[in-house]
Amino acid sequence: MNNLHALKVFACRNSREFGERVANHLGVKLGEVTTDVFSDGEIQPAFQESVRGASVFIVQSTCPPAENLLELLLMIDAAKRASAHKVIAVIPYFGWARQDRKDRPRVSIGAKLVANLLHASGCDRVMTCDLHADQIQGFFDFPVDHIYASTVFIPYLQSLNNENLAIAAPDMGGAKRANTYAKYLKCPVIICHKQRTKANVVGSITAIGDVEGKDVIIIDDMIDTAGTLTAAANVLKEMGAHSVRACATHAVLSGPAYDRIAASQLEEVIVSDTLKLTDDPAKDKSKIKVIPLAETFANIISSVYNYSSISEKLIF
Repeated sequence: MNNLHALKVFACRNSREFGERVANHLGVKLGEVTTDVFSDGEIQPAFQESVRGASVFIVQSTCPPAENLLELLLMIDAAKRASAHKVIAVIPYFGWARQDRKDRPRVSIGAKLVANLLHASGCDRVMTCDLHADQIQGFFDFPVDHIYASTVFIPYLQSLNNENLAIAAPDMGGAKRANTYAKYLKCPVIICHKQRTKANVVGSITAIGDVEGKDVIIIDDMIDTAGTLTAAANVLKEMGAHSVRACATHAVLSGPAYDRIAASQLEEVIVSDTLKLTDDPAKDKSKIKVIPLAETFANIISSVYNYSSISEKLIF
């Protein structure tokens, strides 16, 4: 078979299910990869089919542990050394994105370091979704396709048919994202202002805007410990909101997140499938609704491969 510039999709271990869904939507078979694990924990991934001359898309969310990022880097390096034409890293969730600046002395800029590592590994392009900060795209010296989960979230929010809809930002940093949703949905914006005592700990939170009787949707790029989210939801409910939902792309959900969501005033938490929810049956997931993004990624991969427009496939 002529392999010249053929489209091939592979996935690292952490994102294999997402990769399979992407491949199915593209109508191709997910490529075969094996990963040898040495006694000391060292890993060595290997392609089990030729990638010579092919356009290789490697799917992996770079959430902790750091081995997920390392596995992606090793896969990219292996593809380049196997004479792939192009290697595109498909990173549904871009880890270390919160480290996008020096916010205090003597700290790293982790997002820039990850960009450098991807470049050094031989990556030709990155495809990712809802970066914590848009300016991270400027850390890369090659093209970045920034996908917006609004493409699947907006239709769902419209299907709720809430007459008194309002969009809320959980903090000042999320105001731009919330305002974009509000402009599209033609509804008011509520801004929550929080004060942190330290990382992952919210001191106090207040809401600015007309809350009384509103069906509020809190918009964010990720939910980690859910401390800010649930505190904001509880405050909004106390201020007279009719209902409070949350819509966040990446369900990191670490530490007490599941318990906090279950015990909160949130009616529903809408997330995407960029990260897999826990398999722990003891965790209450009854309020969490997952809306898949795999088809959107497949459409963008097809556009990149066929050199067609990407923006027309996204809402904003």
